[in-house]
Amino acid sequence: MKRHNETHALAEPAGRLVEDARELMAATAHVAEEKVVEARKRLAAALERGKEVWDSVQENAVDGARATDRAIRKHPYQAIGVAFGVGALIGFLLSRRH
Repeated sequence: MKRHNETHALAEPAGRLVEDARELMAATAHVAEEKVVEARKRLAAALERGKEVWDSVQENAVDGARATDRAIRKHPYQAIGVAFGVGALIGFLLSRRH
């Protein structure tokens, strides 16, 4: 459930940005000035690229989570050992900073 909340927290601002950009494009649809038309084209292209990147990031995150899940299920004790070791290392490094 935590992972879903984190994804939602990231998606919400991005969704607002896309919605604001679409509203801006709609509000300027009647403006025929060359600079505005060109800016609208660039914004539309940026929105499309952003959607493609977002879809790719989500797909890679899901693939990575599935691979991690499979590895942990296949080697549970090694996973616990690695998690413990990483936690101990982080704790050691943080304790040295103070």
